[in-house]
Amino acid sequence: MSRVRDRTEDFKDVVRQTALSLGYDESKLAAILANFIIHRPRQRSPFTRGALKTLESIGTLEQFMLKHRKDYVDLHRTTEQERDSIEHEVSAFIKACQEQIDVLKNSINDEEASSKGWLGIRADKSNADTIAHKHGVVLSLSERLHSVTSQFDQLRAIRFQDAISRATPRRKFKRITKPTSENTSKSDNLEFREADQFQPEPLKVQQQLLDDETRALQVELTSLLDAVQETETKMVEMSALNHLMATHVLQQAQQIEQLYDQAVEATKNVELGNKELSQAIQRNSSSRTFLILFLFVLTFSILFLDWYS
Repeated sequence: MSRVRDRTEDFKDVVRQTALSLGYDESKLAAILANFIIHRPRQRSPFTRGALKTLESIGTLEQFMLKHRKDYVDLHRTTEQERDSIEHEVSAFIKACQEQIDVLKNSINDEEASSKGWLGIRADKSNADTIAHKHGVVLSLSERLHSVTSQFDQLRAIRFQDAISRATPRRKFKRITKPTSENTSKSDNLEFREADQFQPEPLKVQQQLLDDETRALQVELTSLLDAVQETETKMVEMSALNHLMATHVLQQAQQIEQLYDQAVEATKNVELGNKELSQAIQRNSSSRTFLILFLFVLTFSILFLDWYS
């Protein structure tokens, strides 16, 4: 086994001599030699920088949700306006992260379209592997964002459920108090009917109008409460449907990724099949040429032997 020799110093001497021959001064030569000791950091691609920025934004969103979780859920810590502000900021965070992921997807699609050659066939195999890796990165970011948004959907469902539970007792109370108020008004009318007979006619008419307005106002408030509760129920259902739709979208993204992997594998199999077909055609042509040459030599040999005999 031959001995290993370190040729680093020889390489440095060659670099120094080449630099001096090209006219480099001492400062440039020192900078070149310093690169052998302290290597420059590798320049990241725009896609990598965008993916890291998106991952950092998702992490910031998750920290923000963990910080304001109790403030958003607990009714005694903050007001409705503050909870609405928290929800608005989280929605803006999610929208910004989704836009960054869409930008990454568009860059991948542009690169994939530019890498295809004539008839849509990929020219470089390494580029196809890089594009597949980028698709995996985007899928991972989408899954991370989906997990964070699902946590916020759960918090939003808790808030809506608390709102419904707070609205339900008031509705029952008013339904109970409505007939009682009518009964009390009827009893009051029965008790003071004789006294009302002695009241002047304008006062009796005014009292009747006030009673009618009170009943109409009670009916209107009850209908408004029913409409509010129905709206809150629909909002909870919409939140659940939104969460379900996001889950199905994530499943479809995973299925699309699997289909993409299968398409890449099928493309490789087609390329291998084309190579095998070309080799079979070459073998067939060579065997045909050999057979024709053999028959020609055999015929010539028979003719020669017949002529010689």
